[in-house]
Amino acid sequence: MALISGLFWLAGGALHGEKPLGGEPALGSIQDALALQAQVKAVTARALPATVSLFSEANGSSGSGVIVSPDGLVLTAGHVVEGLEEVTVVFPDGKQTRADVLGANFAKDSAMVRLRGKGPWPWVEKGNSRKLKVGDFVVALGHAGGYDPVRTPPVRFGRIVGRNELGYLVSDCTLIGGDSGGPLFDLKGRVVGIHSSIGGDLMVNNHRGVTDFQTDWDRLLKGETWGELTNNPLRNPDRAVIGFQVEGEARGGVLVGKVEAGSPASEAGMKRGDILKEIDGRPVRTFRGLLTTLSNREPGQTVSVSFLRAGRPMERRVKLARLGDLYER
Repeated sequence: MALISGLFWLAGGALHGEKPLGGEPALGSIQDALALQAQVKAVTARALPATVSLFSEANGSSGSGVIVSPDGLVLTAGHVVEGLEEVTVVFPDGKQTRADVLGANFAKDSAMVRLRGKGPWPWVEKGNSRKLKVGDFVVALGHAGGYDPVRTPPVRFGRIVGRNELGYLVSDCTLIGGDSGGPLFDLKGRVVGIHSSIGGDLMVNNHRGVTDFQTDWDRLLKGETWGELTNNPLRNPDRAVIGFQVEGEARGGVLVGKVEAGSPASEAGMKRGDILKEIDGRPVRTFRGLLTTLSNREPGQTVSVSFLRAGRPMERRVKLARLGDLYER
């Protein structure tokens, strides 16, 4: 009954007629809770064999990962494999194998590892993290506290509660050290996120959306390593920027403030008082929306920007700059 009780608690007032957060239907009865419990059990049974612990004999560090292909491709967090060329992979049943660290984008805390030896390995399907909505139910797995031979990875159940400024998914699934790099699943058993960082509250945690890996997929497979880990993602020197300060929001867009000399914005002729409306045809209505859109782009990438100047629509092509190159010269 523990999981059922947890479902009732998580649903809050939904069982009493209150509106849920959104994304998932309300739990209107004990039958609804039992059906949801059955889904969580099915996800867990499918996902556990592919949820692995990553351990370094070189420095004693450990984290988690998830296998996403039968030939042994593992997704994990960048900080789990920082400075490593190989790791020991431990399966929930205690089986061990060695693996090679491939590429890592530390600016987005994402990395790939490849298992050695012949497959097929247990694996799970990737979902579409960008389709997740606030309120969607999710299941978190990971080797909390490191691999433990007396138990399998604990199952944490929760909801998506938002996205942060850089596009990371935020959930209320309780995570602790050792979970980093582990998988977040939707209720169809598809991995939709990789645990990145634990918030000040253990129930506010950041996950790199698995769809965001696609932008860097080929570079990661080739073994490229780039970017820099930082405690403040907004100050990450490898973040893509256009090069202007935001003074606020106006007319359904972002109000341009000071334009940095030599920036993409400056070269495109943007001026203080312009109102940025779209990037690559995607509406940008808030500062948070601007950061989220740019979090899915890389420095050096060319995008189209649409903005208003004194009510007149304008459009330009700009080559995004690296924050460190622009503001730390």
